[in-house]
Amino acid sequence: MESLVEYGSRRVIITITAIFCALLEIVDSTIVNVALNDMRGSLGATLSEVSWVITAYAIGNVIIVPMTSWLSAQFGRRNYFAASIIIFTVFSFMCGNADGIWQLVLYRFIQGLGGGALLVTSQTIITESYPPEKRSMAQAIYGLGVIIGPTLGPPLGGYIVSHHTWPYIFYINIPIGIIATLLTLEFVRSPKYAVKKKLAEVDFLGIGLLAVAVGALQYVLERGQEDDWFTNSTILTLTIVAIFGIFFFIWRELTTKNPIVELRVLKNGNLRVGVILSFILGFGLYGSTFIIPLYLQSTLHWTPQQAGMLMVPAALTTAFMMPIIGQMLQRGAKQTLLVAIGMVVFFLYSFWGYKILTPDTPKEAFTWMLILRGLGMGMLFIPITSLSLSSLKGQQIGQGASFTGMMRQLGGSFGIAIITTYMARQNIKHRADLGSMLRLDNPAVQQRIAIIKQGYIAKGMSPENALASAYKSLEYSVANQAGVLSYMDVFMFIGIMFLCCIPFVLLVKQKKAEKKLDLSEAMH
Repeated sequence: MESLVEYGSRRVIITITAIFCALLEIVDSTIVNVALNDMRGSLGATLSEVSWVITAYAIGNVIIVPMTSWLSAQFGRRNYFAASIIIFTVFSFMCGNADGIWQLVLYRFIQGLGGGALLVTSQTIITESYPPEKRSMAQAIYGLGVIIGPTLGPPLGGYIVSHHTWPYIFYINIPIGIIATLLTLEFVRSPKYAVKKKLAEVDFLGIGLLAVAVGALQYVLERGQEDDWFTNSTILTLTIVAIFGIFFFIWRELTTKNPIVELRVLKNGNLRVGVILSFILGFGLYGSTFIIPLYLQSTLHWTPQQAGMLMVPAALTTAFMMPIIGQMLQRGAKQTLLVAIGMVVFFLYSFWGYKILTPDTPKEAFTWMLILRGLGMGMLFIPITSLSLSSLKGQQIGQGASFTGMMRQLGGSFGIAIITTYMARQNIKHRADLGSMLRLDNPAVQQRIAIIKQGYIAKGMSPENALASAYKSLEYSVANQAGVLSYMDVFMFIGIMFLCCIPFVLLVKQKKAEKKLDLSEAMH
């Protein structure tokens, strides 16, 4: 393969282009979180439906990531990278113009197919543009972009939604996408591949089975609660499709000559553990990023910008922790111990959230709780990826890295789906429990209604209207309190899940690496 090392201004331009593309992909996975309430209102969607705006993007990412290396080889890295940016940019425009929730979900899925390639290919382009002795600096530059992305998403989304309308969170991608496309076509070079696989050799059946299995499973998880689970024929049918799809996908990948996902690499014990932990990390990371802005806006009535800005300290804490954790790993710190401590910290964050949530929690109560979340995430991300890849070598490292990335994304998709279903069920339960306590023959309830009624009469209402308004006010209080209790349940659920994983992590026997893992591979 020819050398792709670049020098001078050309290298600077390529680095900036790749970082901007990585930022486009990462920012777009979090920027929509603070706009979900606005989307629900303008598109007339339910909470379960609007969560698909995030999930569809993640599924698109998950499907395309394992195919990226084949597509780069087939069409040339420069062409594939430029095509991915164009798809991402065009469908950003389409997302902004969507006039129905399912139209928006479809466009987000296709946008995710374009975006999935940007992160993986950006890292490869930056790494190969620098000589080997400067690769650590290249990874530091790339890592900075990766860390800034999630930080920028919520506050940027909040600012846009507060000052404009939600479609503009997609429109801001368009000028960046156009510039990035032109710079890619002008400056990025494709390596000369010795072997180019024929189109007939690609595992299209595997791709189809993966898409069908994941899509069917996501539909079941998202719509199951609303459609009364297995009493609904569609849910039952798609559950069977998902089970058989996963079974035949695994069978296909283990028997075909050119699998789209190399499952045999999972024979490695450390990678198996890392894949499970990556799934759990994605569940906690995306799940908590999904529910916090939702709680702040729906229960506390914060603006999207306020909700977004609150996430900044946590993201900065993660950014601060990652190089420290990287140094600790290089000096011989045990990956499993760091992961276990990170899980304890994440449990403490979840328990803290459980304790402080009320219908009117003040802003100050969240700051240190979210900094603790940032600390936990910083202690989980690099050690989990490092543990996964620690005893792999050569081509296996790339296969392992794509596996952990894919499972982290799937964990996030499943997390959001399961959390929305769990919240809906807990909300119904809490409303029923609270409603049963508010019996009209209860003197305390009668007294409460009388006080509210008098308040409305004092404002000039007739006694009949004041009584009706008093009942509505009480009903609203019950609904609000039930909502808060369901958010509390979610925090405790996530915390206990992380706590239960700690003994499993500590019992893992690490295989020693054949060679010291480079930090750049750990951050892949």
